[in-house]
Amino acid sequence: MFRSLFLKIFLWFGLAMVSMVLATIVVQYFRLREPPRQPQREAADPALVESSRKAVDTYEREGKAALISYMDQMEQRASMRVFLFDRELNELSGRRTPYGAREIAQRVLKSNLAEFAPTEFSPLVARPVEGANETRYAFVAELPRRQPPPLIQHVMHILGLILVGSAFCYWLARYLTAPVKKLRIATQELARGNLSARVGRSGGRRDELVSLGSDFDLMAEQIEALVQAQNRLLGDISHELRSPLARLNVALELARQRSGAEAASALARIQREAENLNEMIGQLLTLTRLQTGAREIQKSGFDLCRLVREIADDAQFEAQSANRAVKLEGDATCSFTGNEQLLRRAIENVVRNAVHYTPERSSVEIAVRQAAVETNHDTIAISVRDHGPGVPDTALEEIFRPFYRVDDARDREAGGVGLGLAIAERAIQLHGGTVSAANAPDGGLIVTITLPGLETPG
Repeated sequence: MFRSLFLKIFLWFGLAMVSMVLATIVVQYFRLREPPRQPQREAADPALVESSRKAVDTYEREGKAALISYMDQMEQRASMRVFLFDRELNELSGRRTPYGAREIAQRVLKSNLAEFAPTEFSPLVARPVEGANETRYAFVAELPRRQPPPLIQHVMHILGLILVGSAFCYWLARYLTAPVKKLRIATQELARGNLSARVGRSGGRRDELVSLGSDFDLMAEQIEALVQAQNRLLGDISHELRSPLARLNVALELARQRSGAEAASALARIQREAENLNEMIGQLLTLTRLQTGAREIQKSGFDLCRLVREIADDAQFEAQSANRAVKLEGDATCSFTGNEQLLRRAIENVVRNAVHYTPERSSVEIAVRQAAVETNHDTIAISVRDHGPGVPDTALEEIFRPFYRVDDARDREAGGVGLGLAIAERAIQLHGGTVSAANAPDGGLIVTITLPGLETPG
């Protein structure tokens, strides 16, 4: 369900933390089931009774100062503020009384019974105390602030643990998956043909994932070096072949002038092979420039639909002599920004390839469509279909590889050396597009070129 390693690690640690929290709640629930203290128990607490009597004795024997000192000691020792009222409801220590203390003292002096006054946070407990000479006092104690019930306390504590644990799990998951994410991005770049893609260093980390990234960088460097060496070799060989090929053409013309009619057919064959060799060298040079040149190409705005119409008209003119036809349908205009000459050669290679393999008295069908996608960008799709034998399904991706030929249909005699589609694919990729091939259900091959169009307003 979750394909992201980051999400999996986060969920694993999160579930473990939640399980520990739930177990803690259950344990604490059974350990803290003591019932809450009742108001009557608060008022009749022996410690409170003793404190009230001692407060009255201290006041009557030693006076106000001693009473204040005793009250301060109680507050420090029991975290409880106490007050002593006489019959006239005067607080004898001179302290500032809490809200409701004077009213509860009045009721206690009148009824001569202990009372409990619950408030929102700090409940008050008052009880009558009799001093010397039957003097009556009201002793009022402000109990410590009420704490939430034990279960609620622990639920709040657990929620805090979950929050802290979730933050820790999130950080740990990001820490563990960061090198994997960088490795994935570099792998995708390398697969798209960017041989300079590297993972790079990951701070001061030294673990297996960082080592894996370093191994990937070493592998990418080796691949880039090998591909560059191969491209340089192809380029050098192509350039070196041009000179002897030019001399061969000169020698061929001299031989044709000096020879008789009996050598004409042999010389014509030599000329055809020389022309094929010259075309192959040109294609090799083009492919080498596309693979080793700068990734950024010179771009300008032009009408791509007009370009396809021109290619279709030229192909139709050539196809008529072979009893074939080229048909075009699609949008009238479609603006595009790119290298017009590079795209012309790429699309022309695909169309000429289709014209070559479609049977006589059949047609090559070209369609141009422009459609909006979810990314608020237009895409331009150019499909070229022939009615030939098609290719095996296993070779649909291989036909775009340089020098690849399908043995039973696209051999050397049938035409080409397997560079036209490779050049087309590289040119399309440099424009941010894709090219793919598929067999038509009723026979023939469909090559589809997809190019990114202009951004559409949101």
